[in-house]
Amino acid sequence: MTSYYEQNAAAADTIRSAQNPRVKQWAELLSRKGRDKIGRFVIEGLHLVEEALSSESMPETLVYTAERFDVVSPLLRKAKAAGVECVPVTEQVLAKCTDTQTPQPVFAVVPKLPWRPADLMRASLPDGLVVVIDGVQDPGNLGTIIRSADAVGATGVLLGKGTVDLYNPKTVRSTMGSLFHLPIAQGDLGEWLPQAAAAGIQVASTSLAGAVPLYDCDFRPPTWFVIGNEGQGVSPEVDRLASQRVLIPMAGRAESLNAAMAATVVLFEAMRQRLG
Repeated sequence: MTSYYEQNAAAADTIRSAQNPRVKQWAELLSRKGRDKIGRFVIEGLHLVEEALSSESMPETLVYTAERFDVVSPLLRKAKAAGVECVPVTEQVLAKCTDTQTPQPVFAVVPKLPWRPADLMRASLPDGLVVVIDGVQDPGNLGTIIRSADAVGATGVLLGKGTVDLYNPKTVRSTMGSLFHLPIAQGDLGEWLPQAAAAGIQVASTSLAGAVPLYDCDFRPPTWFVIGNEGQGVSPEVDRLASQRVLIPMAGRAESLNAAMAATVVLFEAMRQRLG
């Protein structure tokens, strides 16, 4: 239970001005330019902050509304025990630093994830499963793919050039915390897909031309599976690097599945094969 002293101490230390230098820096993290400059990103809400506190990607700062101290106090105790700075602000200040129309009472500032493509290479042998993203533009789609990769126990996600920013607030929310559960790296697919193939990893992509039906493919060996752009699919230059092209059979009249749904179908088939 929150003590009278704790509540009043928070109220006394509350940042109230949107012109405060720290508030301006937090607000910068809403833009990709600001995130790239500062090397940090924002996670919003009780669930995401809880996930980060339980991961290796420990937040540097937790910011909460003093007006809703009782709601966030269990999270504050956990954060303080981990050595995380906790800063009270007004609801108006919190709204300036967050992306949602109705902000939750807490957000955290987290360093960008440390993973590199070489980490995914190491995790791929002898039987890893990596999702490779080639130009997916919708933040919700990217977040859903990461969540599906987490659900099937994939060993990582590789984001190629032209893909929406992993740290876009909408992407982060769509992962529902899964971005803290598995390695996610960014790299040049023209460099890393050939290296994967040379290491004996199967590189597969979705394609309509010369493709093998999904359920005839073997995903039990180490596999990197490429998901392409929502409108154009896998780019020609990346598709040329694939050793296997996969077609998702459909019995109905739908022309295609969107990127997130296609990735989920393939990933769960891979999981089925590996568990079987």
